[in-house]
Amino acid sequence: METGLFGRLGGQRPKRGKVFPLALSESEWRRKLTAEQHHVLRRHGTERAGSSPLDKEYGAGVYRCAGCGSPVFSSANKFNSGTGWPSFWAPLEDAVDTEIDRSLFVTRTEVHCRRCGGHLGHVFEDGPPPTGLRYCINGIALDFRAGEALPEDAAKPE
Repeated sequence: METGLFGRLGGQRPKRGKVFPLALSESEWRRKLTAEQHHVLRRHGTERAGSSPLDKEYGAGVYRCAGCGSPVFSSANKFNSGTGWPSFWAPLEDAVDTEIDRSLFVTRTEVHCRRCGGHLGHVFEDGPPPTGLRYCINGIALDFRAGEALPEDAAKPE
């Protein structure tokens, strides 16, 4: 988990007023998640680059939100960005939402789970074809289910 300046600056914003299908109280989230997961998913923190084993995971399967279990990414859309975080060129259809993030003196696009609002990471416009996008995702915010397959229509990128 990021403990330096960037971790302190980037990890203090609770979600602003948006209502999600799965809404738990702060105490329920703290009971459900590890301290590290809570820091990233609920407080918009960032794990240290290269710290997640999911960065080097390239097996077939589904990446689910570690907060609510909702499928968010397919292994078919994963690529090695060299950044130290799991990266995808597209999320699953209707799995994530985005919003502008100005927390580190720059404008970025934050990615969060559409079901629970958990902070997953950010999306950048320097990814590979076919989208040109790089969804840079905190591994601790994901639960990888090796070998899990999605219905064909759910696997279409957003």
